[in-house]
Amino acid sequence: MSTRFSGKVVLVTGSSNGIGRATAILFAKEGAKVTITGRNAQRLEETKQEILKAGIPEDHVLAIVTDLATEEGQDKLINETIKKFGKLDILYPALPYYAMSKSALDQYTRSAAIDLIQYGVRVNSVSPGAVATGFRQAMGMPAETYEKYTQFLQSHKECIPYGSIGQPIDIAHIIAFLGDRKLSSYIIGQTIVADGGSTLVMGMQAHNMMDILKS
Repeated sequence: MSTRFSGKVVLVTGSSNGIGRATAILFAKEGAKVTITGRNAQRLEETKQEILKAGIPEDHVLAIVTDLATEEGQDKLINETIKKFGKLDILYPALPYYAMSKSALDQYTRSAAIDLIQYGVRVNSVSPGAVATGFRQAMGMPAETYEKYTQFLQSHKECIPYGSIGQPIDIAHIIAFLGDRKLSSYIIGQTIVADGGSTLVMGMQAHNMMDILKS
């Protein structure tokens, strides 16, 4: 088991599923003490059990059920993390955001990076493309429709040149890279795009997609 993040404390929000879960598990496997959080207690417990099954000591994991949309929830998360582990080294907010807010997040990443680097805090962001997180199913997309959706993307190189939808662990490895100061200390205020090459071609044809989903 790696000890790359031994002695580090990592907080991963949205860690009850998808990219957040994969990220929390990866950091824990690499030696970090991890705070996981989400609103769904059952799914959060599943994340915790995945971490424990990897041989991580239970006192290296703090699970907090809270709503980060409230100031009280935010305070609870930070305060309980500091109370248990004494510090916080790496924060990854693994919450999904929509396309219309991506430009705002990119600008925030740059602005926050400029403001915080004077305190030794690096700010970067990861912009994933199509990743198999279960998000669309949770939003109500039927399983059959989702299967058609993924098959369409993976069979059309003009959508994803790589030819495959990403997995949560693919994004988790990028996040861990950015959290490793030895490897990424000179990366500041950047947005890392991980989309299998989709933005290189921008070829998703909306009318073709709708035809596939309706068939």
